[in-house]
Amino acid sequence: MLIGFVILYLVISIGVGMYAATRVHTARDYVVAGRHLPIYIVTATVFATWFGSETVLGIPATFLNEGLHGIVSDPFGSSMCLILVGLFFARNKLYRMNLLTLTDYYRKRYGRKVEVITGVAIIISYLGWVSAQMTALGLVFNILSQGVITHTQGTLIGAAIVLLYTLYGGMWSVALTDFFQMSIIVVGLLYILYVASDMAGGLGHVVQHAAQKGQFNFWPEANSKDIIAFMAAWITMMFGSIPQQDVFQRVMSAKSENIAVAGSIMGGSFYFFFAFVPLTIAYSATLIDPGLVSGLLDKDSQMILPQLILNHMPVFAQIMFFGALLSAIMSTASGTLLAPAVTFSENIIKPYLPHHNDKTLLLTMRVVVVGFAAVVTLFALYSNATIYQMVENAYKITLVVAFVPLVSGLYWPRACKQGAYLSIALGLAVWLPMEIWLPEGTALLPPQFAGFLASLTGMVIGSFKPELFGGRRRHPRHMA
Repeated sequence: MLIGFVILYLVISIGVGMYAATRVHTARDYVVAGRHLPIYIVTATVFATWFGSETVLGIPATFLNEGLHGIVSDPFGSSMCLILVGLFFARNKLYRMNLLTLTDYYRKRYGRKVEVITGVAIIISYLGWVSAQMTALGLVFNILSQGVITHTQGTLIGAAIVLLYTLYGGMWSVALTDFFQMSIIVVGLLYILYVASDMAGGLGHVVQHAAQKGQFNFWPEANSKDIIAFMAAWITMMFGSIPQQDVFQRVMSAKSENIAVAGSIMGGSFYFFFAFVPLTIAYSATLIDPGLVSGLLDKDSQMILPQLILNHMPVFAQIMFFGALLSAIMSTASGTLLAPAVTFSENIIKPYLPHHNDKTLLLTMRVVVVGFAAVVTLFALYSNATIYQMVENAYKITLVVAFVPLVSGLYWPRACKQGAYLSIALGLAVWLPMEIWLPEGTALLPPQFAGFLASLTGMVIGSFKPELFGGRRRHPRHMA
């Protein structure tokens, strides 16, 4: 019965996505849904895209091991990213410029070279995030089939399903399936929370027990090393996630600027509060079956929630949980699969196409979606990182390469091409060697935090002294 309902859910999701594909006639329809999305769809797609496998499986596992202190990146940093986008980036030139991709802005503000470099950095950042979703799909199909479908086979099946409706429908498919999947996520996880907390002695008892065990300790120890590590973890996703195409697409897909602002803020706020639902369910497991939790904490803590549901809950609860889990994974996977493919097509390939007509660009985007799906699936199959680690590491490169040029270009009239060049060069030169060669925890500053500070320094020096780097000593004209 459980497998039957899961198959039915997958068929409905594909059906919704394929129906949405009938609305795609141009590249703009494919990328930003023709800028027709209402407030409830924008809010849903912002929430559903971020509420992925890491929220249901990765964050709860990390919370059980490290408490709130261990999940500062997500949901604290990630939800703040969405709120900041609504407050400072949706209501400004980005929406009014009517761009197709975020990387288009870098070209208009700084030129072609900065467009290519930031575009490549943004594309690379999606490898870990999308791969995490494919890994989770493989995990779910392996569990549901009781091992008949291997993890590898499950990953391939999941990737093929997500690719199918994303390939044809683009942002329209992402938006409509996100709305459908958000409904499943909310209803399913709230029901599981009710059942699990009741089995554990009540919600109040679960929260009180967690507090007594120190699970809610959030702030770092009062020493410089812990404080810096805490700040670095927070800004990696809070700032590093802002220059991302999937976030930009949701802002650009809204019917109006006000909807773009409200949808981003509401989606981010809802994501933050609802992320605590799977955390609470996971902690309930420590009271319902302590042996299960202790046995999986060191072995594979991502399996705690699925095993709790399969071992202790009725079939209806299992259907609700795995429906919600698949919804969370697929909604994130579709949006994050589309975003890098669109960036690569528009900002890397398009200038080299012999004919720049809309039909050619749309076909190119679909071909690239297939190619990127193959790359991230292979990455998922051969990576040893956990789901949470894949997502957390995804934004380091955009933090040190793309964030400072974006913010400076929007809010600092003096920012110029030479400043962007030096910002990117110093950010990479400091971050990459530290990330590759220094053992974790040995550096005075975390690599991405050091790279971020270097990037900021480069922008300031390059913009105040552009003549040192081949520029002119004058204020650049601020973009209208």
